[in-house]
Order: sequence, then structure tokens, then C-alpha cells
Amino acid sequence: MTHADLPAADRNTALPEPDPAALPVSSTREVWTRLARAGREYRSTLVWVVVLHALAALSALAAPWMLGLVVDSVREGRDAGGIGTMAVLVVAAFLANAALTLVSVALSIRFGEGVLAQLREEFIGAVLRLPLEVVERAGSGDLLSRTGRDIGNLNHMVRFSLPHMVVSAVTVAVVLAALAVIHPALLPAWVPGLVLLWVSARWYARRAPDGYIRELATHSDLTQSVTDTVEGAHTVEALGRQDRRRTQSDRQVRRAFLAERYTLWLRSVWFPQLEVVYQLPTALTFLAGGLLYMNDALTPGQVATATFFSVQLAHPVEQLVHQIDNMMVGFVSMRRLLGVGHAQETVREARNRPVAGDRGVELSEVRFGYTDTEVLHGVDLQIRPGERLAMVGPSGAGKSTLGKLVAGIHVPSSGRVRVDGADLASLSPQQRRAHVILLSQESHMFRGTIAENLRLAAESADESDLWNALEAVGAADWVRSLPEGLLTPVGSGNTTPDPARVQQIALARVVLADPAVLVLDEATSSMDPRSARHLERSLSGVLAGRTVLMIAHRLYTAHDADRVAVVEGGTVRELGTHEGLLSRGGSYADLWHAWHGD
Repeated sequence: MTHADLPAADRNTALPEPDPAALPVSSTREVWTRLARAGREYRSTLVWVVVLHALAALSALAAPWMLGLVVDSVREGRDAGGIGTMAVLVVAAFLANAALTLVSVALSIRFGEGVLAQLREEFIGAVLRLPLEVVERAGSGDLLSRTGRDIGNLNHMVRFSLPHMVVSAVTVAVVLAALAVIHPALLPAWVPGLVLLWVSARWYARRAPDGYIRELATHSDLTQSVTDTVEGAHTVEALGRQDRRRTQSDRQVRRAFLAERYTLWLRSVWFPQLEVVYQLPTALTFLAGGLLYMNDALTPGQVATATFFSVQLAHPVEQLVHQIDNMMVGFVSMRRLLGVGHAQETVREARNRPVAGDRGVELSEVRFGYTDTEVLHGVDLQIRPGERLAMVGPSGAGKSTLGKLVAGIHVPSSGRVRVDGADLASLSPQQRRAHVILLSQESHMFRGTIAENLRLAAESADESDLWNALEAVGAADWVRSLPEGLLTPVGSGNTTPDPARVQQIALARVVLADPAVLVLDEATSSMDPRSARHLERSLSGVLAGRTVLMIAHRLYTAHDADRVAVVEGGTVRELGTHEGLLSRGGSYADLWHAWHGD
């Protein structure tokens, strides 16, 4: 994309560049490879689609062919009885064309639906395998845009554009062959139009993909901005930042407008040229037919038939060109969808391996930042095996970020995080989950049964294991009170427990997963104080022998912990026992007295 390609009104305004933190986009070759694989898997269906479309196109030639014969018959004064027979044949050809078209379109749709189902399943699988670090870095807007808009574009490409292109391409080939049968000298009449089509299509194809990638990327950014505004609406109102958010949204809309205007400008330049492609060959065919008639190479009926064929050919060519643009949008969307599978975490060279029996956590000179803003500044912290460390501090101090680093969701910019004696950055996501689990305040109840929700953490768990986990978190009684117990359907469209019980199910999953290290990021904040206190007491026996990092605003959590770390300004300001920090009279003492209203 060059500066000269921009519309004159926007040449002083730069097009938005792709966000480097966005999810990857696959290469063009990979998309062709995937489509080729789909073609091999559905080879027999594709062969029948092409054959049936070819037969349908041949049957559609019957009417103009018969009209040419009628012209010659009338001109030569033949008996009109033969014209009736031709009319019957034309009607029969129309009926055959309708039947063949119906079957061929049905097969095309079946092929499209099969490919679309495969691509959707592959995309969902890739999304579910995405590392949390990558999702948080890219933002939810990019993922939502690919899940919604890109899937929609791909849906249209596979269900409509691809079948139409097959129909049009086969029809064009059959009609050109029919013109060659009438007289090979008629084919050069189509050369100027096809050359113009080739040149203009290449001009468009070189510019449109990058334009569509930028357009879809700006929609991702816009989705992210709107999502953030909606989710943080109360905070925006409380801080009086409505004008700031409105200005930011206007800026995102402007970026999306510029990106979309560029692709619209490309189409407005390309499409008018195509009108010449549709009309010029018909005129040239009629002219060539006239010259051949003058040289006694064709009859008037054959000239009429050739002209009718050219008129008939204009529509499939128009459809073919029109679907090229839709295919290009779907092609770019497919690149974005396949690109999700290329998202990788930052994995460093392994220096340490997990040590059996070592269940401690060690942070050494850890620094971390989001974009250009550093949040953690050289944190050193050691959590002893089996210890419960409470992390407290003001909002925005970096507590949750520290928890995500310990859980392996983020990789530090510098320094190292070791769990079980292993550098987390050198382990795969599966290895990290085997050693440490993060449970945040945002838990989810998936559509399915209670048992299915619990077995997300341990697929092989039997019914007694599930009940033991529920007993451990104090949830067994209310699950037994449900109509079908563990088999009760929950989630979207079914019974949805209150947030406190949803969190209990999430905690029961942790019990089933049995990690060596557990990070609780305000995991009981959705419960009322009494329920949260009861739950944390019920967890005491379950958490015995496990290293636990507890991030909380409710300071009774810190009171029950072995030690307390006070995080302020991206560093650990104080570290010690509850009593020791109170006697020191520092930041923790101030927080404790303020929380108790002393």
C-alpha cells in the first residue's frame, strides 16, 4: 500500500498500522495449502459439482442454439413444423438445466458446509489452546472480532462465494468452448476484455489484501475500545472520564473509517473498468460474426447464436468478478483465523527443571510492564514450600500482576520466576498448569452438568472424587439439593447458581487439579463476608502442604496467613507475619487500622 494509492481527501492522514500486540495473521501460502487439503478430502464431491455444473451450463446453451437454427430455418423458408419441435427441445433443456442446477448447488453447499465446519472446529481448538499471556497481550477485542466478523466473512465465502465462482467458472469455460465450436475466429473477440480483466484484477489484488487486513484490524481495535468502555462504565462515570472515552472511541471510529474508505476507493476504481469487460466482448463478437458472415464462414443463425452466447456469458463473468472481491475478504479473514494457531508464548531456554518435593516460589529481580509502562520494578520474593503468603496493598500496586507472573500467565521483562525449582518461562503451558494454578475472582460456569464442569480439571475423576472435592469447599450440600445432583444442567439456558456457588465450583476444580502452587486472586470477592470466611476456613485442610499465594483486599485473609507481603508502587515494601507488621507500625498497620475503622 503506497501513499499514492490513498484517496486525495485522505492523503494527509496516515492509514492505521497493525498493532504489534495483535494475534498473528497466517501467510497466503498456508491458506492455499489448507484449501488444497479441503479439496483433496472432498475430491469426489468436487468432481460431481464440476460435472453437474458443466451439464447445467450445456443445457443452458440449448435455447440460443435453437434460436440460431430458427433464424436459419426462417431465412431458408423451411417448414414451420420443425420450429415447434425445437420449442419443445428448448423447454426440455430449461427443465434439465433447472434440475441439474438444483443438484449441483446442493452439492456445492454440502461441500461448503463441510469445509466451514472443519475450519470452525480448528479455529475453536486454536482459541482454546491460546496461552493466556497472548490473549491478555492482544486484548479481547481482536479475538472477538475474529470470532464474529471473520467467521461471518468466511461463512459467506464458503457458503456463497465459492459455489458461485465454481458455477461461473464452469459456465464461462463451456460457453467459450461453444463459441469455438461455432467458429474459432470468434474467440479473439474476448481477448481485449479478458486482458483488461487480468490487468485490473492484478492491480486490485495487489492492494486489497493489505487494505482488508488493516480494515479488520481496526474493527478489532474498535471492538476492544467499546468492550473496555462498557465493562468499565461505572468507573468511567465515577471518575468523570466520559469525554475522554468518547474522544478515544471517536478516534477508533475514525481509524476504522479511513481503513474502510481505502478498500471502498479500491472497489470504486476497479468496478467501473469491469463494465467494459462485460459489454465490449459482446460488441466485438457481433462484429466478428458479421465479418465471418460476409466471408461466407457463418450463417446469420450462427451469428445470432454466437451473439446470444456472448450476452449469456456476460452474467457469469460478472458473477465471477463480483465473487473475487468477496473471496478476497473471506481469504483475508481465513488468514486471520488460521493465524490464531500461530500465537506462541515467550519460552526461554530451559535452565532448571522441576525438583521433586520442592514446592516453593522464588522471584529474582523481576520486572514487568504493559507496553511502555513498567508495573513491577525489580521484585525479590521467596515463598517457602507449604507456606501461605498473603499479598495486600492499594489498588494498582501490582498485586494481580505479580500473581499472574507466579502463575506463568505473563513472562517477566527481566528477572526470573521459579516454581518447584524450575524457571516458569522455560516450561510449556501444560507443564506450568501442572505446577501452579491461578484462581481469580472471575469464574465461569460452562453450559453442561455440574459433573462436566468439575471434570474440566480432571477428566478421569470418578463420582466419589467429585463429591470429595465439593465437600472440601463446602458445596456438597447445595449440589445434593439440586433436582439431579451432579447431573443437573447448568450454564447458559439452564439453572445458573449465584456467583458465590459458581466460585465454589471453581475452587472444587482446583481441589481436583491438585497443583503444587495455588494463586488465589481475590477468589472469594464475589461472596458476602460470612460466606467467604466460611469457605476460606473450609479450605484450610485442603490447602495444607500446598504453597499458596493469596491476593486479597479483605485483610482477615492476611490475618490467617503465615506471612504478609505489602506491595506498593510495583515493589514489595514490607514482608513479615501479621503480628510483626502490626508492631512495626508501617503501611500494613495503616491498612489494618483503616480496614477496622480504628
